[in-house]
Amino acid sequence: MNKTDSAKHQGQRRQLVKLLEEKGIQNKEVLTAVGTVPRHWFMDTGLEAYSYVDKAYPIAADQTISQPYTVAFQTQLLELQKGDKVLEIGTGSGYQTAVLLALEGLKVYTVERQQQLFKKTALLFKKLGLQPKKVIFGDGYQGLPDQAPFDAIIVTAGATEVPKALLEQLTIGGRLVIPVGEKDQIMTRYIRTGEKSFDRKTFGNFRFVPLLKYKN
Repeated sequence: MNKTDSAKHQGQRRQLVKLLEEKGIQNKEVLTAVGTVPRHWFMDTGLEAYSYVDKAYPIAADQTISQPYTVAFQTQLLELQKGDKVLEIGTGSGYQTAVLLALEGLKVYTVERQQQLFKKTALLFKKLGLQPKKVIFGDGYQGLPDQAPFDAIIVTAGATEVPKALLEQLTIGGRLVIPVGEKDQIMTRYIRTGEKSFDRKTFGNFRFVPLLKYKN
């Protein structure tokens, strides 16, 4: 696959990383990952010139590629460690997945319920040589029970409620980062502290496309 990463692209990424630092992203590994992943590989061709603008843009199936700040912010909240088993709900363009894979030593699983996006992004991963543990077409509300438990779960679409299945699939000490709400969402992190206990903390307002349930 002829996917170039020019000196201009790399310079634009350095500027993007600098902007994210100014906006409060402090995790050096996350900043390095964002600086490593060519976001333009995951953008629609007509929007490629905007790849390193800190905004969300439309992709297939009425979805969006998330704003780089949002990707970095959610990833930072996960407090990932080498060897962590991570579940992503909402593969989308694959950009967030690629950022997770750029963090060293993570086992990444990702679920997408839009079949058009699932097929397109799974093919893109193969062409780019990106290797999540599994790319699954299915209902993100159900998580991935056959691969549970997970050290971290990231939800990249707005949920009207916190899916119970996702909380149940966390390890003790595991983190769920999820935007919760209707039109606007509140970024929320749950840390599992016991079999039935969770520590909950919120981190401000964001806006995501809705998390949709799978339909046959």
